[in-house]
Amino acid sequence: MRKWLGLLLLAPALWAQAAGAQAIEIPAWFTESFLEFPEDVKDAAREGKRLMVYFGQDGCPYCKQLMQINFTQRAIVEKTRRHFVAIALNIWGDREVRWTDGRRMTEKALARSLKIQFTPTILFLDEQGGVVARLNGLYRPRHFRAALDFAAGTAGIAQRFEDYMKSVAAESASPTLHAAPFLRKPPVALDGPRPVALLFETPYCGECDELHAEGFRRPEVLKLLERFDIYRLTLDDARAHALRVAYTPTLVFLEGGREVFRVEAYLRPFHLASALAYVADGAYREEPSFQRFIQARAERRRARGEAVELWK
Repeated sequence: MRKWLGLLLLAPALWAQAAGAQAIEIPAWFTESFLEFPEDVKDAAREGKRLMVYFGQDGCPYCKQLMQINFTQRAIVEKTRRHFVAIALNIWGDREVRWTDGRRMTEKALARSLKIQFTPTILFLDEQGGVVARLNGLYRPRHFRAALDFAAGTAGIAQRFEDYMKSVAAESASPTLHAAPFLRKPPVALDGPRPVALLFETPYCGECDELHAEGFRRPEVLKLLERFDIYRLTLDDARAHALRVAYTPTLVFLEGGREVFRVEAYLRPFHLASALAYVADGAYREEPSFQRFIQARAERRRARGEAVELWK
């Protein structure tokens, strides 16, 4: 009854959001509630399930891909509904949320508190409200299915998430790593005058193939790469374990030996270039929200009459 009342109360606001330009359509099987997460965790546990909390925003092409590709595949939908109660939050939303620790705040304040930098971001919560896995950005179906298995507790038991994800790295893709002129030879030097980017890749990685075939061939990206010292490492490297890298390709940016930002999900060239600019220009020091940085960057380009293609 609590969930039905919540749905009735929230329906007008949800309709208004969905009617906006580039609205992301959330699957009907997602649950609406009063967003009292301590209670939602208990409700899910009583059903023998865990919580899956989706953070998204309208106009996000990666959120659209998640909904239209991942959540239209029968195997993924059935597995998600069998093991999880799914709840959607808007990173710019004003609905009040009581988070698992009892704090009350708006959706956008919660997103800021949890340092949500990419959409979609998905948190999987266990029966006590603890985060068992976090997906910072879009995972393609193969990786997403594996993440569901881990978060449900049906695979990777007694393993760390990133260690388990190594077991699903192989796929039908290039058996060798791609050569690239901007990659520096080891040993890794962290004390140079430029920021350092650690690129984690593996053979048989389709997303790595695409990154080299498309992202690393764009003139804008190549120009930005010149401002970094870039080293490629594999998941067997000790730094992958220390940095808890769970996805390939992942880019970890460091300045003064300290991590300042990372990209650990599927990205198209515009967002790849934006991530490089975010670090190279030092924008992360003044603007902690990567999403706001992207929006401002896109708006400046549109004001100059340039076309901004978020997905191409």
